[in-house]
Amino acid sequence: MGGPDKSKAKKRGLRRFFSWRKLLGTFFVVCLLAMGALYVVYLLVPVPTANAEATMQSNIYKYANGKVLARTGKINREIVGLDRIPLPVQKAFVAAENKTFYRDNGVDIKGTTRAAWSTITGKGKQGGSTITQQYVKNFYLSQDQTATRKLKEMVIAIKVDQESSKSDILAGYMNTSYYGRSAYGIQAAARSYYGVDATQLTTAQGAYLASLLQAPNQYDWTSASSTGRKLVEERWNYVLDNMVGEGWLPQAERAGMKFPVPQKPKPLPGMEGQTGYIVEAANQELMRQGVSEEDIKAGGWTITLSIDEKRQKDLVKAVDRQLEAKLDRKGDKKDATVQAGATSVDPKTGEVVALYGGIGATEHWTSNATRRDYQPASTFKPVVLASALDHRSVTQDGRDIGLGTIYDGTSKREVVGSDIPFAPENEDNRSYGPVSVQKATNSSINSAFAQMIVDVGPARTKETALALGMKDGPDFGATPAMSLGTMGASTMDMAGVYATLDNHGKKVSPTLVKAAVHRDRTLSPAKGIGDQVISREAADTVTQAMTGVVQNGSGTRAAGDYEAAGKTGTSENNRSAWFVGYTPELVTAVALFGEDPKGNQVTLTNTINEGRANGGRTPAQIWGDYTDRALGGGSDASFDLETDGSASSDPDPTPTPTSTEETQEPTDEPTREPTTRSPDSTPPPTSTATTPPEPTRDPATTPPEPTSTPPVTDEPSPPPSIEPPNPDASQGDTDRPQR
Repeated sequence: MGGPDKSKAKKRGLRRFFSWRKLLGTFFVVCLLAMGALYVVYLLVPVPTANAEATMQSNIYKYANGKVLARTGKINREIVGLDRIPLPVQKAFVAAENKTFYRDNGVDIKGTTRAAWSTITGKGKQGGSTITQQYVKNFYLSQDQTATRKLKEMVIAIKVDQESSKSDILAGYMNTSYYGRSAYGIQAAARSYYGVDATQLTTAQGAYLASLLQAPNQYDWTSASSTGRKLVEERWNYVLDNMVGEGWLPQAERAGMKFPVPQKPKPLPGMEGQTGYIVEAANQELMRQGVSEEDIKAGGWTITLSIDEKRQKDLVKAVDRQLEAKLDRKGDKKDATVQAGATSVDPKTGEVVALYGGIGATEHWTSNATRRDYQPASTFKPVVLASALDHRSVTQDGRDIGLGTIYDGTSKREVVGSDIPFAPENEDNRSYGPVSVQKATNSSINSAFAQMIVDVGPARTKETALALGMKDGPDFGATPAMSLGTMGASTMDMAGVYATLDNHGKKVSPTLVKAAVHRDRTLSPAKGIGDQVISREAADTVTQAMTGVVQNGSGTRAAGDYEAAGKTGTSENNRSAWFVGYTPELVTAVALFGEDPKGNQVTLTNTINEGRANGGRTPAQIWGDYTDRALGGGSDASFDLETDGSASSDPDPTPTPTSTEETQEPTDEPTREPTTRSPDSTPPPTSTATTPPEPTRDPATTPPEPTSTPPVTDEPSPPPSIEPPNPDASQGDTDRPQR
């Protein structure tokens, strides 16, 4: 009987505290207090003076020795009145950012609250601001994404909307926004992206510039990824459709519009010579480290680079002496197509000590040091060998692969053991007969390395390449043709790969930024040295193989008063020519590229010299010139190698030259060996026997019977008994995969 009465009494007690009347009254009191607080904030928060953006700081870039290399940050902006901006362009910006701009009071309460709540709860940064709010943020406040700044932004926006006309606010917004390419304001953006004054912008161009504001770096068409291009085109269509919906653009005019592809970027003044290339490479590294482009352009950074001032000058002088002094860029259209790029790295730290991006950043903005649109060619062959050694691969007939292993050097020989047919031609269609891996490396014999990559496995070789530091891409297919370096790679990529070999298989990632300090943050530099990615034995054996290239093979022009290992490379159709090499102390990749004024790849043939511009000629000469001076005239340092023991002291003996030959200087013309060799001749010794075994009659390693007529070449062959070392890269150095 007593239970229900107690329950009712309890409920009546709760209602005393939570009646609808009291709850409603509490709600109104809270609202009044909030409104009062906002009013107090409104009274207390003044419209401030212009923020630090108006007096933006510069970035300072320093050499490793502390000397200033460059100072950037001069604002690329010219304030223009709204009367100089076409009305459709004005409407495009409104359609992109704030369709209610002409009707609202300067704030979007719902959008701002949503953005602030997202920031407070840690769900990420969101937009939601009106044009007025964004103008306030750009002109009066900072770019910080905090709830406090959002509240100030909203209050100041209301005041600015009351005190200024919509035209003044829109003009201020368009003039203070950042568009990428170091362009602040609509005038600088119009010139940077379309090469016109703001008064000449079309509606389509204006819609693109309005679209850029959402993500300037990601949406720059000339450097955007395929995803970035898709997104900005969708954004561009969104802007135009909004203009139609608001009655600002006729549907018929909209239907006929095509996406206005912008022009390529041009560097700012002060970035002449190599400075622009170095600064851009440093900025790209900072962005990979998580610093946004806007943060970099906002200034205030002191960036210390790993660039060695002396070695940087040495590299530029080497290119000038060995290349530029021999070209007539203004008077010869073919000479004008030659582009040079180079990257030099300390293998013990990964630091980039010198970089050559081209003739000058204000003349050729694309950096030849970091571009990846050219093939590295035969400089990839050591990667194939490294993979074979690291995985302890064997030939088709079960023999361990080492420097003494015999391969068939017959030109156009079909590889054995591959589902994909491949029969590459050697340089000048020259056949060598049985050759050791050392000889195949020295003379860059395509047929031998094509079979080797099949023996190792293309997929496994690609894994090794990526582990060593190469970058993946759509042209990096795991096929036998990969043995000829048919993928794209930069000189910085290849310098990193060879530095890893020089560093006994421990990963070296080239880095340019030693320190980056801002007034409110310090960036930790990227790691230049990583984990062991291939065995020391494999790396050191590859190094030993490449010392033969410099001593007796296609890279003799790189030799000097130092121990060196390296590899030449000349791509298909002679569009690129490489020499990548190293001493115990320094790794440098040098490449020449053929590029016409429109940016198309063209041949280097008959440019720097008559015939092919082989990797063993000018690139090796630049490398040798630079390395000699960078090492102070030479070095006593020697490679500390732990090899697999597969090499002999003289894996491919050559006859002693006559007294006439001993005094003969190397010429620029290639010296050729006989095109065939008797299969009965004794092959080079292997690592497992003092007397080499009889070559196995396996199709993977044994050449066909020699023909009575050798292949036709451009020059007569020397007598069959003579096989002198060739200083040129023409011995099997051009990679021409058969398709």
